[in-house]
Amino acid sequence: MSYKSDIEIAREAKKRPIQEIGDKLGIPTEHLLPYGHDKAKVSQEFINSVQSKEDGKLILVTAINPTPAGEGKTTTTVGLGDGLNRIGKNAMVCIREASLGPNFGMKGGAAGGGYAQVVPMEEMNLHFTGDFHAITSAHSLLSAMIDNHIYWGNELEIDERRVAWRRVVDMNDRALRDIVCSLGGVANGFPRQTGYDITVASEVMAILCLANDLQDLQKRLGDIIVAYTRERKAIYCRDIGADGAMTVLLKDAMQPNLVQTLENNPAFVHGGPFANIAHGCNSVIATKTALKLADYVVTEAGFGADLGAEKFMNIKCRKAGLAPSVVVLVATVRAMKMNGGVAKADLGAENVEAVQAGCDNLGRHIENLKGFGVPVVVAINHFVNDTDAEVAAVKDYVDGHGAEAIVSRHWELGSEGSADLATRVAEIADADVAAFAPIYPDEMPLFEKIETIAKRIYRADEVLADKKIRNQLKDWEDAGYGNLPVCMAKTQYSFSTDPNLRGAPTGHSVPVREVRLSAGAGFIVVVCGEIMTMPGLPRKPAALSIGLNADGEIEGLF
Repeated sequence: MSYKSDIEIAREAKKRPIQEIGDKLGIPTEHLLPYGHDKAKVSQEFINSVQSKEDGKLILVTAINPTPAGEGKTTTTVGLGDGLNRIGKNAMVCIREASLGPNFGMKGGAAGGGYAQVVPMEEMNLHFTGDFHAITSAHSLLSAMIDNHIYWGNELEIDERRVAWRRVVDMNDRALRDIVCSLGGVANGFPRQTGYDITVASEVMAILCLANDLQDLQKRLGDIIVAYTRERKAIYCRDIGADGAMTVLLKDAMQPNLVQTLENNPAFVHGGPFANIAHGCNSVIATKTALKLADYVVTEAGFGADLGAEKFMNIKCRKAGLAPSVVVLVATVRAMKMNGGVAKADLGAENVEAVQAGCDNLGRHIENLKGFGVPVVVAINHFVNDTDAEVAAVKDYVDGHGAEAIVSRHWELGSEGSADLATRVAEIADADVAAFAPIYPDEMPLFEKIETIAKRIYRADEVLADKKIRNQLKDWEDAGYGNLPVCMAKTQYSFSTDPNLRGAPTGHSVPVREVRLSAGAGFIVVVCGEIMTMPGLPRKPAALSIGLNADGEIEGLF
């Protein structure tokens, strides 16, 4: 049996005018800023007007560590949202925007798949409403103003060797990781070593996703530490005077983007920090607004639960005062087989023993998520080649870990295939049995916070950090930043820092290569192992297959 591609399904979508989608949520037309007929931003005035409403239930979708077999976390998020609406619930979806880097690099798209997609698929995976460009521009403005300040006399006495603010671009480009700028003589400024990160790793992205409103946005932007003097005194964005203009550039980007699923249910798509190098969650303003408009809000956190879910709980929920009612942990039979040692080319053949052998990774995530005091449901994202015996093996394993696994066929059947999952998730959310709490307190020393995550979530024996890094953390504590949470930058493919170490490893070490203070965002970034904040393109990037066909339609996005 042949199946249509994601982009073919998306093209056949019977989209409703975005005003009708807004009507479902009680958003008047005058409070929608349309970008064409099928997407719009929601006004800050309307967002302010619903703040007194009671919150709905927050449902987090996360996953096992990603494998080349695919897990389908976004697909499950969208399918669950549609499933909840199918069974009569007032539900909406909150997901992140797609970065051009992975779209043209490895992934090719990030809007769900099959019959569980958010549309318009092509626009969402490309420029969408311009939010990422606004973030890149605001970041670049600050970069330019720092160098301009130094050029015109350096009144703040910035030490050119201690400019901490790197540049960004929304594309994978390894050649920009480490550069020297301002070459070419006196007219071009003072040469110095710097580098680029990808836009999703920008502190401006993190700030946009954690800010409550424009006033909070400008304050956080002003709090960014951009450089230091020779006496190690911090220089802030507000000292440079860039915070006001940056806020202007981000004014529209702060407003959540309203779109729809294939089944015409509402979805907010807003913000896009990666979970392996940033905090991996959509914006606080979108999530909080959705909770005022719907009885159930389904959101996701990037990559595996050791990264996205941990940061969702310890950073986003802590800072925004949110508490999930239930966590849905996505797994596939195919991924279990890969974790059990089966090659990707052999995944089509039944192998119950490999499924059983590969479930350790799933079990580790279940245990970790329960440690936050939230009930866990495992969603088995069904693939057409999965056999009954293989599915039963996963269910039996999950049952043995005190959780419940439910097969969901949303990719193939849309909401019809996710209704069972939606019913059970709603029952658990309505039971109010969650007792959510982060796994470390604000007052814990920074290095102990890093150790807590490494030992409780990654199951490492130790954290390796040299004296320079430990002293840096201590200096930040002395400067008043000791109460901040930590944001681990680590490979998504393993609990360890070795991407090839699958399953549920123990006895490993977590080497800390670098720490960065994101004072505006409100966390400490901890760079572990060989993780890069500027990815490179693979040998054969997805861009090689992306283009226009004879009818002028986009091909290659998936």
